[in-house]
Amino acid sequence: MIDERFIIFGAFINFLGAMSYLVSTLRGRTKPNKVTWLLWAAAPMLAFSAEIKQGVGLISLTTFMAGFNPILIFLVSFVNKKSKWKISKFDIVCGSLSVLGLILWQITKVPNFAILFAIMADGLAATPTVVKSYTNPETENAAAYFVAMISGTIAILTVKTWGFAHYAFPVYIVVICFILFTLIQFKLGSKIQRAYKKQY
Repeated sequence: MIDERFIIFGAFINFLGAMSYLVSTLRGRTKPNKVTWLLWAAAPMLAFSAEIKQGVGLISLTTFMAGFNPILIFLVSFVNKKSKWKISKFDIVCGSLSVLGLILWQITKVPNFAILFAIMADGLAATPTVVKSYTNPETENAAAYFVAMISGTIAILTVKTWGFAHYAFPVYIVVICFILFTLIQFKLGSKIQRAYKKQY
């Protein structure tokens, strides 16, 4: 285990990564899906409040940044006219399931359920961007997800109490950011499609 204060460093580099995404959005290079980023702002903040109630401590800063950075990017996305805001049926389904997860948290009032539902909601909210990263990786920013993945890894390495509240959200952040980074950086979608066409 590493010193818990490394989480502050992780949060800082996560913020820098978000600023990279934000600047790229302002310049029109990155085209964030507003549905995803709006829900990405809400779910981690609920998980953060549940972690605070359970006395998770400094590790909860990672979860807070997972919600705070999307708030900034969501707001900036309105400056970029190329950002996606046309809501498809797929977005509606993912968004509805995400909101359901947040409602279930409000009903249960159990902190660990709050974290679980927040992860489910966040993951469902990520689905449109995962699909976009597969089909149109050029509209995304791999560096921001890589930095968020590093930040989540740092948080995991500082965990001393292996309770669900302490490790669940950081582990989720690492997994989802790894998926997004890999899809964008290596343009796996086009490679898989080309391989499929060669076979058939």
